[in-house]
Amino acid sequence: MQARQLIGIDLGGTAIKLARFEPDGTLLAELTLPTPQPAVPGATVMAIAEAVAQLDPDRQAERVGIGHPGPADATGRIARIAINLPGWTDVPLADWLEPMLQRRVTCGNDGNCAVLGEHHSGAARGCGDVLLLTLGTGVGGGVMLGGQLFTGRGGAASEPGLIGINPDGPPCNSGNRGSLESFCSLRGLARLSDLPPEELQRRAAAGDGEACAVWQRYGQLLGIGISSLVYVLTPELVLLGGGLSGACDQFLPAVWQEVNTRVQAASREGLQIRRAELGNGAGRLGAALLAAQRLG
Repeated sequence: MQARQLIGIDLGGTAIKLARFEPDGTLLAELTLPTPQPAVPGATVMAIAEAVAQLDPDRQAERVGIGHPGPADATGRIARIAINLPGWTDVPLADWLEPMLQRRVTCGNDGNCAVLGEHHSGAARGCGDVLLLTLGTGVGGGVMLGGQLFTGRGGAASEPGLIGINPDGPPCNSGNRGSLESFCSLRGLARLSDLPPEELQRRAAAGDGEACAVWQRYGQLLGIGISSLVYVLTPELVLLGGGLSGACDQFLPAVWQEVNTRVQAASREGLQIRRAELGNGAGRLGAALLAAQRLG
């Protein structure tokens, strides 16, 4: 019997990225379309269903995995909350989509999907204990311990971007104040500079002192958060993904300075911190792998 293909979907606030894969993760087809605005659940689910039909008109894929920005329940059927998408509270994503797609569906945190993708064929290959941070509109992430996703008792664990690093810091959509996300997302970077990230990166690479200072401060804040996470998880690898990871060369030295200062040597022994490899492809690949794991 021919092996069944998979569809992986990475749902974001601005774009929905889909791909069809062989069971071994080989990419067969891909599609990206804008997320409906506002990205309310009903309109977004309809857009996903239409996109799947466009990506796989011959219905060669039988299982669909969806990574969304926030935790899923332990069964992988309900998007519990997406703090940066309007109206996304306890959305029965799999129950809504399965009759529309006539395929089995599971869902999970987009950071979890990204770390699965990187572990399969990216920067985390061969690593058992991995922390991934996605630096972009928000700060998401995922954790792998002993080669397995860590999702906690109710499925909502591994939201590393929502840890607090300054109790007097700016408010976060999560209800926290001074979270890692509030400092190290695009919005947090905008508090440090009016320039767009690409221009800041270009200027810093050219030796502009003000731009270098912005990335230095950004790296310090990120390093504070990573230091706390390293103490809890003692990963062998911290991966940095998302759009802002393109500036790693500018801010990673400051991250290392904070980690080396704040974390005892025994807790950071052998630690690596580097940029993720798969870019926007990690989430959709990981979502497909999640479907294969859960749905058989």
